[in-house]
Amino acid sequence: MQLIRILVVSALCLGAIAQQAAAKTMQQATGTFEVKVAPLTAEDTQDGITLGRYSIDKQFSGDLVASSKGEMLAVGTTVKGSAGYGAAERVTGALKGKKGSFGLVHRGLMGGGKQEMQVVIVPDSGSDELKGIEGTLTIKIADGKHHYALDYTLP
Repeated sequence: MQLIRILVVSALCLGAIAQQAAAKTMQQATGTFEVKVAPLTAEDTQDGITLGRYSIDKQFSGDLVASSKGEMLAVGTTVKGSAGYGAAERVTGALKGKKGSFGLVHRGLMGGGKQEMQVVIVPDSGSDELKGIEGTLTIKIADGKHHYALDYTLP
């Protein structure tokens, strides 16, 4: 009898784990976006290092139909093609028909012919039907157009 209880409890636990794993299946949303970046303050240059603060306004289309507002801080150097930035934005709209908002944070570096960018959904920032969203956003610029791929999970 004790063995049967252990087997039943184990089966229930494995079922719950499988449900959680299925609930965390990675999905992808793709499309394009238009972005407007405007200076919020005058650029400040000292010792060859330029600091700038900018507003970000985006309009997403495709699987993500949304707008976003955010701010970016950027650092430039005297070496052409070397720079860094950090940004935060709030995205509001519908992701594959699910309405809500979520936050994104950016980190980008360029230098020596290399580029790296990381854009991550802020943990616990999802609202409404996007509550619990997790994931990353990849940006690609081709033919003068901004494309995104949002890899995400929802509970």
